[in-house]
Amino acid sequence: MSKPLDIDEELEKGRKPGNQTFMKDGIPNLLVITRGHPFERDPFFEMIDSLGFEWSHIEHPAAQDFFGIDKIKKYSAILFYDMPGLNFEADPSNKEFFVEPPENFKRNFIDRLSEGIGCVFLHHALAGWPKWDEYHEIIGGKFLYQPGNVRGVKSPDSGYRHFVKYNVSSSGDHPITKGIEKFEIEDELYLANIFEDKINPILRSDYIFKKDNFYSASNALSGKMNSNENWNHEDGSNIVGWTKNYKKSAITYLQFGDDAKSYGNKNVRNIIRRSINWVINETADLKK
Repeated sequence: MSKPLDIDEELEKGRKPGNQTFMKDGIPNLLVITRGHPFERDPFFEMIDSLGFEWSHIEHPAAQDFFGIDKIKKYSAILFYDMPGLNFEADPSNKEFFVEPPENFKRNFIDRLSEGIGCVFLHHALAGWPKWDEYHEIIGGKFLYQPGNVRGVKSPDSGYRHFVKYNVSSSGDHPITKGIEKFEIEDELYLANIFEDKINPILRSDYIFKKDNFYSASNALSGKMNSNENWNHEDGSNIVGWTKNYKKSAITYLQFGDDAKSYGNKNVRNIIRRSINWVINETADLKK
């Protein structure tokens, strides 16, 4: 595995990341996967460009097939900004709302992580593939659009809150957050299931994660936006960033990333850049 670039040094040289139409040997290549949830495309990809990596973009459902070909092995890391497995054209009360991942995709996905590839999951990726329990063990948590089962226990639908201004602080000592001081951000937050027994927290929010401060995801699906009517949820975790390992792959999840204001935050960009570098390096160590 090649050593990640010194991004600031490369940008000072005038390098134009994201403009290549071929893959260079010896340079970390990032695969960006999207679709399943709307996002502000131009600001998002401008942010990806600013990270300084060579990168390619693929969307679902094509992304699922990509895990089954050797070409994916040329990528140093994958950035997941997707939310597959939910059919928003179906009635949320019908079983067709939840889509099972194809068996060959599940097998290929696990195979790639068993071989070793760094993965960074952003924001709404926490809600992807709701019918695939192992997927959420890989990420380290789960956002529920409808009440369901989490690790064999009945759980209410998760909560969301847009445009929250809060402070982010480092949790523990980690290369991703080293030297980063507390900073303010405005972004969406989730009241969701976080598997604290399987993750290494690196970032915490000072927001209060209790039901009165969030809205029901299920109510939103039924047309009642910003409502917690007849909804109950236990107090949740204030962890908004974590790392973990799965087989030979290093994993990072960051709750940042709802809109352009979040993409433009210099601290968010720095943390995403460092997260990609960390999963590349950590995965290389896991593969030794």
